[in-house]
Amino acid sequence: MRRRTLALLALLLVAGLLGACGTPAYYLQAAGGQLELLRVTRTLDDARNDPDTPEALRDKLARAAAIRDFASRELGLPENGSYRKYADLRRPYVVWNVFATDELSIEPHEWCFPVAGCVSYRGYFAQADAEAFADDLRRAGHDVYVAGIAAYSTLGWFDDPLVNTFMHYPDTELARLIFHELAHQVVYAGGDSEFNESFAMTVETAGVRRWLARNGSRTQREEFEAAQRRREDFAALVLKYRDALGRAYESGDTADDKRKAKIRLLGELGDEYRRLRDGAWGGYAGYDRWFGQEINNAVLASIGLYHQRVPTFEALLAAEGDDLPRFYARVGELARLSRPAREAELGRLVPSLAASR
Repeated sequence: MRRRTLALLALLLVAGLLGACGTPAYYLQAAGGQLELLRVTRTLDDARNDPDTPEALRDKLARAAAIRDFASRELGLPENGSYRKYADLRRPYVVWNVFATDELSIEPHEWCFPVAGCVSYRGYFAQADAEAFADDLRRAGHDVYVAGIAAYSTLGWFDDPLVNTFMHYPDTELARLIFHELAHQVVYAGGDSEFNESFAMTVETAGVRRWLARNGSRTQREEFEAAQRRREDFAALVLKYRDALGRAYESGDTADDKRKAKIRLLGELGDEYRRLRDGAWGGYAGYDRWFGQEINNAVLASIGLYHQRVPTFEALLAAEGDDLPRFYARVGELARLSRPAREAELGRLVPSLAASR
């Protein structure tokens, strides 16, 4: 009975969190993937005491435990079993998310489910399944992007473990991920991926700054701020061209003219990135791999989901005196509104927040 209950919960909850709305086979892979993750999860003590565990992983698990304690003690993030266990899936990603748009649109497709509402991607625990679904979308004429994802949140329904897919991250990036995923357990607006991800991005950045202030060296803090400026430059650049494409698609031009504008603007995006890399970034090439892939509407839309509203949330955090619990409460109020009401309230807040900074 317990196994059946877990299977049913995994099916309903994880299918929703991964962007369900499909065939029984989709639901079964979602449930099976979550159950497999639970099956291989073990306590940190078991993982650290295992003679087959490399010393480097033992050390990283200890540091991750300290980061997890900091998250609840200093950031007001949930005190529960999440990220207090370890799972080795023996693959590079937990899930692969499929993002899609129409050929001449920057609006991401949504897949809906009663538990999690609508989400702007669809997740698979096997890369082959994600690629097969992506191929179907491509054949239908859509722009598609398949992204490997190192972690996802079950919003507290399960105790999400530390996973091998991100334990090789530097400590600062590991802290980012833990703070981000725990933030989803604090506030989650069903059917609004952009709101949820931008909120979590804001929490992760604020959290890492506080963690480094307590635990980091001067060099680590300087490196983090330099990396953060590059992240912001990257997001601003991508959003600039995503918005330019949106205007081109909404124009009265013919479809052929819009396709030509798409080719031109994506080319200009690459050119401007190279100028940024070789100029202000002093040759830093950490984003070359991202720009080396095929870039299309779906790729740009995926970046927008995570970054579009970050400035608004950062301003809201500042307006709350950088008090994270007060910030969480304010964002929670917004999350409880209907999506149209939330959009209206965020639109109303933007100019007042900008004026107060």
